[in-house]
Amino acid sequence: MSTTDMNTATLVDEEELRYARAEKREKIAKWLLPVLVIALAIFLWDRMVVWNDIPHYILPGPGLVLETLIKDWGMLSDALIVTLKITLAALAVAVIGGVGLAILFTQSRYFEMSFYPFAVILQVTPVVSIAPLIFIYVDSRIAGLLLCAWIVAFFPILSNTTLGLNSTDHNLRDLYKIYGATRWQRLRYLQLPTALPYFLGGLRIAGGLSLIGAVVAEYVAGTGGIGSGLAFRILEAGYRLNIPRMFAALLLIAATGVVIFTAASLLSHALLHKWHESAIKRES
Repeated sequence: MSTTDMNTATLVDEEELRYARAEKREKIAKWLLPVLVIALAIFLWDRMVVWNDIPHYILPGPGLVLETLIKDWGMLSDALIVTLKITLAALAVAVIGGVGLAILFTQSRYFEMSFYPFAVILQVTPVVSIAPLIFIYVDSRIAGLLLCAWIVAFFPILSNTTLGLNSTDHNLRDLYKIYGATRWQRLRYLQLPTALPYFLGGLRIAGGLSLIGAVVAEYVAGTGGIGSGLAFRILEAGYRLNIPRMFAALLLIAATGVVIFTAASLLSHALLHKWHESAIKRES
């Protein structure tokens, strides 16, 4: 091997080493920086309460909130399960209905022109204004909560999946027609893979919206008992001026939203990281 080749190989090895180090630093920073920022925010929250001697019934410190979460865990965990069931059920129905309707829209333009405006109307109408009517006409409280959460989560799935199915390369569509592919074959092997990244983007949005819909619906329902979710526990704590419990329930809602978003993001990465440009990590 000549001297020039050896120098070139050395430069390549050094560049690869620098890239590996930069990638490692980026991975560490990706997890470390958010943790540090959150820790700093909690510290400032605690200091603000102490320095200003704020009563716990106005703003409890993070330590008291954690203590209340542990003390009331039995009640709050039961409420969390109720809220989570409504959220996941609404998300599942939104996925099934949104994807199914999106496929129908792409198969028939007349069907899309007829029914898409109704989906838009459901999306732009605030669920808090629809919920009282839903609870009047729907006998089951659980069904009413599920319907409210579904209305909020449904449109992002429908809209994103429809956009993805319609974003197929027209050259590939023509190629499939030339080779005599059936409508089902074009849908299965061309349109659905193209729409997958769009659907997963809508899923991340719909996951959080289904939780919001479930919480808002329970605020409107306002009924207690064993089958009460976290929203009612927040209302109940507010009536009793138990502000630490309000913060504890709010913390559980926020944590649930983060978990749902993280799960959807991991699913998206698992399905896309080997082939789609949005998930393939390349050297900058």
